[in-house]
Amino acid sequence: MGKITSHITNDPSVAAKAAAFIELLKPRLSFLVAFSSGFGYILASSGQLNWGNLLLLSLGGMLVSGASVSINQIIEVEYDALMNRTKNRPLPTGRITEKEAIIFSFLVAVLGLYILYLSTNPLTVALSFVSLLLYSFVYTPMKRVGPIAVFIGAIPGALPPLLGWVAATGVISFEAMIIFGIQFIWQFPHFWAIAWVGDEDYKKAGFKLLPNNGRKDLNTAINIMIYTLFLLPLGLLPTYFGVTGLNSAVIVTVCGCAFLAQTFSLMRDNTDKSALKIMFGSFLYLPIVQIAYMLDKI
Repeated sequence: MGKITSHITNDPSVAAKAAAFIELLKPRLSFLVAFSSGFGYILASSGQLNWGNLLLLSLGGMLVSGASVSINQIIEVEYDALMNRTKNRPLPTGRITEKEAIIFSFLVAVLGLYILYLSTNPLTVALSFVSLLLYSFVYTPMKRVGPIAVFIGAIPGALPPLLGWVAATGVISFEAMIIFGIQFIWQFPHFWAIAWVGDEDYKKAGFKLLPNNGRKDLNTAINIMIYTLFLLPLGLLPTYFGVTGLNSAVIVTVCGCAFLAQTFSLMRDNTDKSALKIMFGSFLYLPIVQIAYMLDKI
């Protein structure tokens, strides 16, 4: 029996299939969702931190997020095959069949929601389910309609910290809406910078994510700058309302100014290089800000 088990475990086809299923979940993105959920939970806990519930919340959030992006890839498989950045994903390459992906996504979603049901409260589960539906079945098809998709996608994208807060408190308070609002506004420069850099690839699939009729010009750069500018006052609201302290306010302001400064380069030269800097800046901004808030709270 031991030899049979060992043989199955070492079978390269089994290992490759397992790796493909994990890849389908986009673990790095799902981890960021879990991190943001944990951030909201810690911020709301006020010293009454339940580590078991925090771990289960993070796991459940990762699974629901993984199911959402898996469904996204099922719906967009023919478009993913057209783009350089996505053509090597498990579905376009045939490493996973569409039927396998559907069953897998369903099971992962059910497991994630069940874990949240056991460890949080009905409101958290309901909001998580709404997030999955919005991302998979509204945002995904709207990407080929127009830049309104970015607004729609920013809603489920901003829900993780709010979900963490609701998991800890059971209510959607104005503090929860503040941390939701910060992540909501952050997504516009984040998504638009990605769309600017990948514009040629996105056009192959018919995705329309950039504002200003999809043009990579000064007006689009100004849009990116304005939303980044909004992060400065928004970032101070947790301190103003006593959710966090002065130390995080200083860090958030410095990060916001550095992030904003990157948008001026894009307004000046309208180049992919400047957009790429904004994209990487957005990847740094959110976790640094959230860690600053958590450390200030703890």
